[in-house]
Amino acid sequence: MALLKAVDSKLFQAEIPYKPMGKYAHFLTVRITESYPLFQTDGELNKARVRAGVKDKTTISRLSMFKRKQSTPERLVGRELLRNYGLITAKECEYNVNFAMDNPDCIIYGFAIGDSGSEKSKVVVDTAFSITAFDESHETFTLNAPYENGTMASKGEDGSKPGEVTSRINQQDHIRPQVFFPSIVTLKDPTEASFLYVFNNILRTRHYGAQTTRTGRVRNELIGVVFADGEITSNLRWTQAIYDNMQSNKTINSPEPLDEDDVITAAKSAIENLMADEFIVHTDFIGDAFVPLLNEVKALTGSETGIKSILQKADAEAKEYANKHISKKKTAAKAG
Repeated sequence: MALLKAVDSKLFQAEIPYKPMGKYAHFLTVRITESYPLFQTDGELNKARVRAGVKDKTTISRLSMFKRKQSTPERLVGRELLRNYGLITAKECEYNVNFAMDNPDCIIYGFAIGDSGSEKSKVVVDTAFSITAFDESHETFTLNAPYENGTMASKGEDGSKPGEVTSRINQQDHIRPQVFFPSIVTLKDPTEASFLYVFNNILRTRHYGAQTTRTGRVRNELIGVVFADGEITSNLRWTQAIYDNMQSNKTINSPEPLDEDDVITAAKSAIENLMADEFIVHTDFIGDAFVPLLNEVKALTGSETGIKSILQKADAEAKEYANKHISKKKTAAKAG
């Protein structure tokens, strides 16, 4: 029984196929920082030197949000839900330790366990880039580690001299709030249940970046979904098109942060223009056309009955797929 009425069932696969069948669901997401997250490698914020816009050929540095910084938090949110509703246990399926290989997380997001088997991810996420330049999107903080008395001066703790000032001071670049990262999340060969599972994970995920920090709050604003028989434009080109749109409308007023309403309007306009130039068959749910679908998904995921029906259906599909295709691999590996 179909869970969605706003989407024609022909856009979904009836079951998870073993080989790629040429159906794609693209989630058009604008990720908005709401605190001071860290997207970094080797202690430095990730950035790239690229052209400002499609039309604007000025070269600027932009913050980068690598693909794993996006997909990992989202799949972990899904895993929490699967455990919460009793569909997996921490013992039988532990992320990056022991994959059960037969649940929605393993089948949709993939896994690799040496000779025991592997499954390629059906969720494709590429590096996302900030709309604004690096210099306008980050700031440096001085971090310290005070003693329990609340000051940086010792009172003789752990053999230190009373009055001695600690040297536990460091500096770290953080991304500012209200920095926008347009990102397209692609699900290959979606069934209705896998589509809703990934959709829900994107909506629910609230923290991205370095897991050791207490910050990292990011909100995902979905502005649409595109069903197609191929891949669509890149995150970088979409970001550049948004930049051109906002520049022409004079809604980039550095050093002031971007207005969210202006960004969302420009993002919708930019993706509609980019989709008009595509040479693939596509069905777009963008702007007003997306509202009924978004409301229907939120109604489903906002109730215990609805979310359980999504998870149970996704779990049944994953187990059916695993029984057909992965159990054979495991048997062959043992025999070899």
